[in-house]
Amino acid sequence: MSQNVEKQFTQISRSMILKGEINGEGDMRIAGTLNGTLVCKGNLVVEQTGNLEGKFKVDSATIAGKVNGDIECENKLILEATASLTGNIKTKQLVIECGAVFQGKCEMNPNGEQVLS
Repeated sequence: MSQNVEKQFTQISRSMILKGEINGEGDMRIAGTLNGTLVCKGNLVVEQTGNLEGKFKVDSATIAGKVNGDIECENKLILEATASLTGNIKTKQLVIECGAVFQGKCEMNPNGEQVLS
């Protein structure tokens, strides 16, 4: 096996609807619907067409779509201008672009202590 192992990547397309629990490593891009729990040691990207409902724990996330539920990010959470997030946030860094909607509580940990359990 080579020294440069390709990073894992998962994509949920617009036409996909998933219900349940996802656990894994690697980056994930969601353009479809996910109802349930996601625990991912990687970066999460929720596209404008993405719709998530449940609880989510990731290393970092960029959200352009809709999230209804709690999200924990080990590093940085970015809410793009088209994002809508209803739920609680735990993260080290938070970026909210003009136009994004956020309703809930936010707990930030800028000292670098681990926020994920």
